[in-house]
This record gives sequence, structure tokens and C-alpha cells, in this order.
Amino acid sequence: MNDLTCPFPFSVNPHAAAAREHLAAWTSDSGLLRSTRARRRFERADFGWFAALVYPTADAERLQLMADWFAWLFLVDDQLDDSDFGRSPQRMAHAVKLMRHVLDAPPAGPAAAAPPVVGALANLWRRTAEDASAAWRARFAHHLEQCLTAATVWEADNRLRGSVPSEESYIANRRHTGAIYVCMDLIEIAENTEIPAHAYGTPDFQSALDAACDVVCWVNDVYSLDKERSLGEVHNLVYVIQHHRRLDERRALEEVHAAIGRRTEEYLQAEDRLRQGPSGQAPWLRPALAGMRTWMRGNLDWSQRTKRYRSQHEDGYVETALMEAGRP
Repeated sequence: MNDLTCPFPFSVNPHAAAAREHLAAWTSDSGLLRSTRARRRFERADFGWFAALVYPTADAERLQLMADWFAWLFLVDDQLDDSDFGRSPQRMAHAVKLMRHVLDAPPAGPAAAAPPVVGALANLWRRTAEDASAAWRARFAHHLEQCLTAATVWEADNRLRGSVPSEESYIANRRHTGAIYVCMDLIEIAENTEIPAHAYGTPDFQSALDAACDVVCWVNDVYSLDKERSLGEVHNLVYVIQHHRRLDERRALEEVHAAIGRRTEEYLQAEDRLRQGPSGQAPWLRPALAGMRTWMRGNLDWSQRTKRYRSQHEDGYVETALMEAGRP
């Protein structure tokens, strides 16, 4: 049932090997990975290759930055989804407060004795924001804050109440919990371009963006379903549809496959409107659209190959010290 396809061509960044090597050093130096078990599981996911698939034309330095962002985002996701930390509203609220402070402050260093995940964020923010405009920084910070809030408030509340969200609520929030707006913003950093605010807010651009985001998130849901259900996770479109429509899992998977196809077509329609519209010859449009396409295709290629979703029974890979201050 996981034989999804994509109409966009395969591509991979020639600096993939260097990104992998850099990522191993950065996650160690930043304190994000400590135990052998956590390192082994992280390496099986192959986030350096993931970054190379979705940002295939970034230069070597920018690709390394993208890979570092992936490491940080996925490790934070593990903390919130797979550990007891994600079921403690007080601890999550404190960690998010520290992260927001990093994004609100000038790109510099973290506060003294900050948790490793906060120190790593400060490093990422300095490297990302130093050459970005104030408008881009504000948009990115807003999207990252939405991501953290959706994960630590909306998802956490559903878990504590044992509630399965509605399809409508899930689809809207999934774009935030999956950090996909954040990752789409990073296209502009990877390509050294910027989408003007007036263009970013147009209906056609938002239609293309949301369709691309949905395709990425829903493909992830298909491939992560077994892992997530083994942990009792309900935040997965396949399970949400299965639950609310009273279907068996196979039929729910068929529904999601069909929805992915429809959203891909809706993306292409919005893309055509953008190419034919007032921004059709704008220098930012080509890399923006190419970035959405490579995100949809690259995410599928990575999802089909990564071992991240095949280790659902492995224990001890989530290092809660990452979220706690004062740990060496």
C-alpha cells in the first residue's frame, strides 16, 4: 500500500556526502547526540541525504545548514512525540519559552546553562538569520513558533484527553506540527533568494504552498503509520480517516493515497496560475516553485528508503537531557 509515486524528477545534491560528514560532527559538538544508541538510530535516518534530496541545488555550506536544521527539528519531534517529556505541559512550556527567546533576540549565543537543544537552536539561528532580511526572519520565527505551539499545546492536549482530532483540524495543524512551513521557508536560504511579502500572501502562492505542504505531510503519514500506531499515536491522517469514517486501515490508506494525488494536481494548477500571473517572470518564482517540487519528490524518495520508521520497538534512543538545562 506504500507504493506512492510522484510526477517530479529525481535529483540529489552533489554535496550529500559532505553534508552527512558535517552533520555527524555538528550533532556531537552541539550535544544533541550522546549515547551510542541514539547516534545509531539517528544515522539510520540519514538526514544528510534527506537534505540533499529536498535542496538539490544548494551550495555545500547551505546544504550543511539545511541538514543541521533537519537534525534539530527531528530530534525535538522525538522529544515531543516519543518520550514522557511530550506529556508534561509544564516542561514543554518552559522549553518553548527558551526557544522563543532565542528567536526574539539578535542572532547570537544562547543563555548560560541553556539546554543543548536551545544552544543548538541559537547556533542555527545565527547561521540562518545573519544574511536574511528582517521580513524573512519574522516570517520564519512565526512559523517555527507555530510549529512548537501546535506540537506542545494542540497535540499534547489531544494526547492528555485521549482525543482523535477531526480531519479538518488535523490537516490544518499538521502543516505546523510537521514544521513544513519552516522547511519551505528554508528554500529561500538554500537558494539565496526571497519571496516578497506581497507575493507570499497572494491566494495563488498560498494555494501552491499549502498543497505542497499537504503532499509532504501526508506522504510522511503513510510511511510513519506503523511506527506511530505502535506507540499509540493518533496524529496521523491515515488513522484520523480510519477512525472518523469507520474504515479499516487498508481502505483508509487508499483514501490518503487518493488525497495525495488530488493535492498534487491542485499544486500543479496553482503553479500554472503563478507562472501565468503578474509574478510569472519574477526572479524568485522559479527557485520557489522548484523548491516545492523537490520537497514533494525528495520527501517521497527519503521516506521510501529511510530506516527512521522501521525501529518502532527500539528503546532508549530519546535522550531527555537535551531539553534540560545544566547537563554537560
